[in-house]
Amino acid sequence: MLPNDKRYRFGGFLFLGSLSVFFVASILLYGIYAYSRRDDLQSTVPLPPSFLVSTVCLILVSGLVHWSTRSVRRDQRWVTTFLLVISAFAATLFMGVQFFAMKEMLSGPALRGGTGKGVAGMVAVLALLHALHVAGGVVSLGIVSIRSGLGKYDHERHWPVDFSAQYWHFLDGVWLCMLVAFWCTTGGFGF
Repeated sequence: MLPNDKRYRFGGFLFLGSLSVFFVASILLYGIYAYSRRDDLQSTVPLPPSFLVSTVCLILVSGLVHWSTRSVRRDQRWVTTFLLVISAFAATLFMGVQFFAMKEMLSGPALRGGTGKGVAGMVAVLALLHALHVAGGVVSLGIVSIRSGLGKYDHERHWPVDFSAQYWHFLDGVWLCMLVAFWCTTGGFGF
């Protein structure tokens, strides 16, 4: 690893650490709020099944970006670039499905009585916060994809590709924790 990459790696870990604190605190506060509303009938609104579809998209992104870290170490420039571009498209699909799910949830019976009813509003807010971090990840995937296509990465210098994979694995973990918290507090999925 090159000396500059060590500094970047440390900065990346600090960034992921601060995001971890943010998301853990958000999920804990959501849990406290949902627990305080456990007797409210509005809290049992089912989650949209499209959350499961978006979860598959997110895991696909993480897998593709992880695969790109292997290909960049083997100096497979075009394979790396292709995988990063496909990852960016899958992440964009994730955001589209998420926005559809939030629209479905916010237009449902849980919020017809106002935005203060039940935990559906909190679920939508947390899902939106996660989607905003995904949007940042899509922008960075686009930048890393372009730089990969220009030949900026090889078997020695590939930290941005590695960090992209770490970031998407992090987003996977956060989303899965959020999904479990939502499932436990809202009554599950509405099939």
